[in-house]
Amino acid sequence: MDVFEAVAEPNRRHLLGLLAERDRTAGELVDSLPTLTQPAVSRHLRVLREVGLVEVHPDGQRRIYALKPDGLQQIDTWITPYRRYWRNHLDALEQHLEDR
Repeated sequence: MDVFEAVAEPNRRHLLGLLAERDRTAGELVDSLPTLTQPAVSRHLRVLREVGLVEVHPDGQRRIYALKPDGLQQIDTWITPYRRYWRNHLDALEQHLEDR
């Protein structure tokens, strides 16, 4: 599986969003997805680790998960050519707001 396949799954994107805010324990991540079992969340976290988006550090009895921003580089590289479309729309919005 590659990084694109990993982030295509909504529950994994949810986990990445939480980890973008701050490091979290495995328990916190499991609690954030009440419709999934602990083993299911663990499988999602394993996928994210394997593609290089997440790292885990033991802290006594707990496992602390953290986002690895460098893992997002492949997505950033892919999306770079499309940024100009957003910039143009944002520039137009800025101009519109200034004209008011």
